[in-house]
Amino acid sequence: MTDADDATDDAADADPGGRDRGPAGIGRDRLDALVARLDLPARIRLLSGAATFRLPAEPAIGLRAVTFSDGPAGVRGERWDERATSLALPSPTALAASWDEELVTELGGLLAAEARAKGIDVLLAPTLNLHRSPAAGRHFECYSEDPLLTARTAAALIRGVQAGGVAATAKHYVANDSETERLTLDARVGERTLREVYMAPFEEAVRAGVWAVMSAYNRVNGVTMSESPLLDEPLKGAWGFDGVVVSDWGAVRSTVAAARAAQDLAMPGPHPLWGEPLLAAVRDGRVPQEAVDDKVRRLLLLAARVGALDAAPGPRPVAAPAPADARALLRRAVAAGCVLLRNEGELLPLPAQAPPGRAALKVAVIGPNAAAARVQGGGSAAVFPAAVVSPLAGIREALSHGGAEVVHAEGVLLTTRPTPLHPGNARNPRTAEPGVLVRYLDAAGAEIHAEHRLSGSVLESGDAPALAGSAAAVEVSALVTTATAGEWRFSVVGLGAVTLRADGETLVDTYVVPESEDPTYVHVAPSFSTAVRKVAAGDELLLEAVRRWEPAHGRAVALAADPPRPDEDALLDAAVAAARGADAAVVVVGTTGEIESEGFDRTSLALPGRQDELVAAVAAANPRTVVVVNSGGPVELPWRESVPALLLSWFPGQEAGLGLADVLFGRAEPGGRLPTTWAARAEGAPLPATTPVAGVLDYAEGPYLGHRAWRRAGAAPAYWFGHGLGYTTWSYERLDVQPADSGAAPGGPAAHGGPAADGAVVGVRVRNTGPRPGREVVQVYLTTGPDGYDDGGPRLAGYTAVHADPGASAVARVRIAARAFQRWSPEEQRWVPRPGPYTLHAGPSAARQPLSRPLA
Repeated sequence: MTDADDATDDAADADPGGRDRGPAGIGRDRLDALVARLDLPARIRLLSGAATFRLPAEPAIGLRAVTFSDGPAGVRGERWDERATSLALPSPTALAASWDEELVTELGGLLAAEARAKGIDVLLAPTLNLHRSPAAGRHFECYSEDPLLTARTAAALIRGVQAGGVAATAKHYVANDSETERLTLDARVGERTLREVYMAPFEEAVRAGVWAVMSAYNRVNGVTMSESPLLDEPLKGAWGFDGVVVSDWGAVRSTVAAARAAQDLAMPGPHPLWGEPLLAAVRDGRVPQEAVDDKVRRLLLLAARVGALDAAPGPRPVAAPAPADARALLRRAVAAGCVLLRNEGELLPLPAQAPPGRAALKVAVIGPNAAAARVQGGGSAAVFPAAVVSPLAGIREALSHGGAEVVHAEGVLLTTRPTPLHPGNARNPRTAEPGVLVRYLDAAGAEIHAEHRLSGSVLESGDAPALAGSAAAVEVSALVTTATAGEWRFSVVGLGAVTLRADGETLVDTYVVPESEDPTYVHVAPSFSTAVRKVAAGDELLLEAVRRWEPAHGRAVALAADPPRPDEDALLDAAVAAARGADAAVVVVGTTGEIESEGFDRTSLALPGRQDELVAAVAAANPRTVVVVNSGGPVELPWRESVPALLLSWFPGQEAGLGLADVLFGRAEPGGRLPTTWAARAEGAPLPATTPVAGVLDYAEGPYLGHRAWRRAGAAPAYWFGHGLGYTTWSYERLDVQPADSGAAPGGPAAHGGPAADGAVVGVRVRNTGPRPGREVVQVYLTTGPDGYDDGGPRLAGYTAVHADPGASAVARVRIAARAFQRWSPEEQRWVPRPGPYTLHAGPSAARQPLSRPLA
């Protein structure tokens, strides 16, 4: 364990109740005095938003508006405007794959600096739900299948964000682990599983000092989370959370029940159930005023912490990193999260010079995600990066000084959703600037405002936000020159009444009925309508799409144009030819926005399109083939044994290509280890369902998630949790166990002494037996005796990373918390020791632990 790890653990142990939070500089008496200065209507007004991402100000007590932003992988800001660019970080799956809390804390600081620059006070991140199933559509936004890895990664991000004076938000509390019927499903979870597995990361977030927690849409055991007693106990009670419970957007569905619960803030606002209805409920005694006052007090404490309250000093200034430094950090994060699953014959790292007998190195870069990598997942987490480095661009940059030839072939086609217009293929018909013209129209069709935009996808007005209340329709128009002849597809995206014209000819005139009430569908990716029109090469068309706005149908509209689809057989043949003539082939495959996104779950783990066929064909043509998987979560890899090198890049953020090239050519080691288990095939695998039955999603698997489920089933996945290769090799030489040097786990000491009361410290000596310096993630697993509910099989109990030069040894000092030796007793309503015997196992993954030692 490093000094940083010790400091982290000591900080967590120092405040087990979570009551001493940050630099707010304001006490309970002062908060009470501020609350007392507000009349009841003013107090009620503070309990819901003044807008979608903004709370109301209250000048009478020196309270300015508090602002929110989505953004686990970047800070978008209050508005969906592609002109307001943001840094795009690697996805949370990639951050967890790094098993590197110091790096995650740095990235949290970067998010805080970006938030401050955008005037954002509260970041709606991190997402602490678990990888219960790889089919979960929002898998990329969550960290891992393991409660401990999720908890420690999230705590690291929270510390980094809040050190910059920005509130982090632990979400979505709790059991919001899939997307199908997510607004209404009832997650039926046993109390012990809930405490030991799904609530554990939230408990650690409170111990880390998180300033906000978001209640989820779903029900848990029959009660919707905005009304759940779990908000009170254990969140605000036993855990001592003193921050704000904010609802997911639209998750508060009642006045009295939610207000009597420990729900503090209803978003967005003004919320129709928490304005006058709540005021009336307090006045007639259905909601105690003390409950309202506690909510207001918590909101004022949050405001003090982020510098929005005159009565408290603001957060200390934190300098934003220079753009070059920010990009360097994001590039390093790409390499840190890359997981090398396979490297037969030590194909990687690739040489950057030509092999003997050849004048120049030739590298073929192949695949639909090579020239246009997918760097982030879909839904509310998406941001607008100023620039993205594709794998193709990164590889060309890495080889630009050696005279190498880099050839590219797409190989196959993927997306079926329309491609919104962009500055590369559209011009504003009024100014001729690259981009589109957006006009806001009144009920008679007269223009009341116009603005130039860079994308044909417009989620909300940018220059005049007040238009939301006065405009009746929005029009997106552009001049588009058709590069190729044939049947082009022209599309309009939006709900309700939509029309699309090309040079005045009506192509679409229809009414689109919503298919879902899910906010992501309504506000981000609604249905589209498409028409086909034959054009000649070089034609210039004036495209005009109009959408009339209706309540509850959102504001999103998009204008899209797609050329005729090329012959895929010819594309695949060209890719094989490129691979056959190259010294190495790098194939980049992955998922699309139709596959991995908030708002829906996956129906298949297979790569979309003909990508499996592409990989198999390229690998047959070139024995030096590296496959890079660009997905947020697991996909099936039926060809995995036929390719010599296999690398996961996840959704790697804006510096994707540079970080990937660093790994491919050995400038950096692939630092990642799997945060979740990958199945060979979904069919027959022990994977929980994500589709509710009659509205109920039964967590019948209990505590058996991921690798624990596979082991219990007696089956082997393609790749186990924790697996990952570097560019050197390691031997595990010795395991020693010492008593812990700190106190008991949160919730009080167990009734008996020993590790269940104090934990333990494990020393693991490893040696670098390879030719290069390297980093090894040493993982410690615990087995216990069975208890009738849990078979006692291996669970991750601790981990840390060490570095060593070739031939050198290092000792990993891994602290095992007392909680690892405890279980929740529903009967006693407390943590009690797990049955013995206890055995600790150390190794590089859940599948391989060469060292073991029993505890007395």
